[in-house]
Amino acid sequence: MIPLSTATSSGITWSKIPRSRKFQLSRNGEILGTLARPSVWSSSYLAETRDGRWTFRRSGLFGNGAEILDSASGQQIGAFKSDWGLRGNLIFTDGQAFHLECKGWWRPIWGVTTQTGHSVLWLRTREKTLETAPAATIAESRLQLLAMFTLYRFLQAEEDAASAAMVAVVAAS
Repeated sequence: MIPLSTATSSGITWSKIPRSRKFQLSRNGEILGTLARPSVWSSSYLAETRDGRWTFRRSGLFGNGAEILDSASGQQIGAFKSDWGLRGNLIFTDGQAFHLECKGWWRPIWGVTTQTGHSVLWLRTREKTLETAPAATIAESRLQLLAMFTLYRFLQAEEDAASAAMVAVVAAS
């Protein structure tokens, strides 16, 4: 796997690996990181990049939040609290905080900004691309983690929307 910071912001794509529950970020065929759901029954995802391995899992009363755990130690390193929509705040145990938000209906873009409002990255869901801000002064390992977590949140939102659609169909019949 290659570092995310060496990848040009316009060349990063994400895709689902066929016949698996695994997704990957890549640039020109080189893998930057993977995100995998261990089983159909699991609500957790495992993320892996060159600089680390993490577990993402739902948390909160209605499962609308998320925790980031270090896969080796099992210790929590971050917590995401949703604002009852497609946005929320991610706060790491070291105090660093970020804001995640999805904007747009036809071509949704998931954006990550710092507490001061500086853009860090954008995940374009229809184009299946990820862009990093050129002026982002964030450690490489944190940037990789943010990229993988943003992809995780997008997948969770898609899963929640599919579940809601199924409930609506059942209720209407």
